[in-house]
Amino acid sequence: MTGITAYGAYIPLRRLQRKAIAAANAWFAPGARGVGERAMANWDEDAITMAVEAGRDCLPATDALKDRAHIDAIFFASTSAPFQDRQNAGIAAAALNLPETITSADVTGSQRAGLSALFAGLDAVASGRARAPIVVAGEKRKARAASAQEMQYGDAGAALALGKDKVIAKLIGSHSVTLDFVDHFRGENEEFDYGWEERWIRDEGYTKIVPAALKALFEKTGVAASDIAHFILPCPFAKLDQTIAKQSGIDPAKTRDNLAATVGDSGAAHALLMLVHTLEQAKPGEKILVAQFGQGCDAAIFEVTKDIAELSKRNGVTGALARRREETNYLRYLAFNGLIELEKGMRAEVDKKTALTVQYRKRDMLMGLVGGKCRVCGTAQFPRTRICVNPNCQEVDSQDPYGFADQPASVLSWSADFLTYSMDPPSHYGMVTFAEGGRFLSDITDVEQGQVDSGMKVRMAFRIKDFDPKRGFVRYFWKAVPA
Repeated sequence: MTGITAYGAYIPLRRLQRKAIAAANAWFAPGARGVGERAMANWDEDAITMAVEAGRDCLPATDALKDRAHIDAIFFASTSAPFQDRQNAGIAAAALNLPETITSADVTGSQRAGLSALFAGLDAVASGRARAPIVVAGEKRKARAASAQEMQYGDAGAALALGKDKVIAKLIGSHSVTLDFVDHFRGENEEFDYGWEERWIRDEGYTKIVPAALKALFEKTGVAASDIAHFILPCPFAKLDQTIAKQSGIDPAKTRDNLAATVGDSGAAHALLMLVHTLEQAKPGEKILVAQFGQGCDAAIFEVTKDIAELSKRNGVTGALARRREETNYLRYLAFNGLIELEKGMRAEVDKKTALTVQYRKRDMLMGLVGGKCRVCGTAQFPRTRICVNPNCQEVDSQDPYGFADQPASVLSWSADFLTYSMDPPSHYGMVTFAEGGRFLSDITDVEQGQVDSGMKVRMAFRIKDFDPKRGFVRYFWKAVPA
């Protein structure tokens, strides 16, 4: 039995109020309706960091080096990945502390990349090429100011673990259709999507292509449309998903909320995000049909098993939706997405070239936040060194790799600095100390002025440390966020 064994999700803390977008652009686009909110990534988040956070939610760990040693493949899906020629899946794998012997692949180029990556992972399990792959997806798309996409888009990540043991949702069957139907596109060196006429996309795209794919899927699997308990179809047109459900013989009431009012459309990650949301509520025996449109259509049917009751609690979509902060500053959104050019001052005029040799040699420390733990006295420390820092031990070459990313921590001392350049001033940083021992000086993110104090509980999050605009390189490290 091949299928899904675990799930996870991540939605950024900030929720940009659409009424703030409408108010800021009312002079130019007076007809825009500002209803609901959309997920807004912090300046130090991107498709990879959100996929990593979803992956951590999917694969909770107390010791990632041991708990995730069974993962043997990773598939990363996105159309907004930061690198065109550097494997983004490899960055995610390093941050998740997955074994270096795993298979990895980026899946991109279409809004259905999330389901395409899921199909690739399921095929790998079925063929025996992988026993326990993970599929992660993340999306942070830019949109022009005052555009419809600015209102519609949202930032998020999702993850699914796959395998044959302890399957919580078994695959019944899948079907794919590939057509060069261009509803939108983004050419090389372009920052924004170019969308085609909406009626054409609705009438010739969704309304014809998706039902044909669903009909073929029902014929292939022998599942009746009336058996579907949950129907998932990310769709930008209000209630069109219900119309397609009815057209395909599915009860329209079984159509899942597409999270448009609370998250927005997270592109390639959205079908997986909705699938995670569904699995949080689905009962054993229920059948889930998930489809995603984009130069064709991918569709699959899963049946929930009794093992879903044994799955340990995840933060998931429900938890991520509950963790929120309203954002009404439209200019902050523009700045975080590089849509306006701020005067950064002389303190920002630093060449941020990354020493790639050092990054490789210390990759477990920088990407996975791996320190050391003395096997003689049990002292944990970051970074790992040849000599134990315990003055009563000081053994040489006694440290085993020890992961700090998933250890609970707290702020020992801190500073909020307006002199140091920050995309979100003031710059918060401080000494973070871990419950099991070990400490280091860390940036603190996702906080407002006055929120940080000594003793505050924090967790570590994989984030962007620096941009190198001169060479187009993004450097990552770990930061503390409120727990």
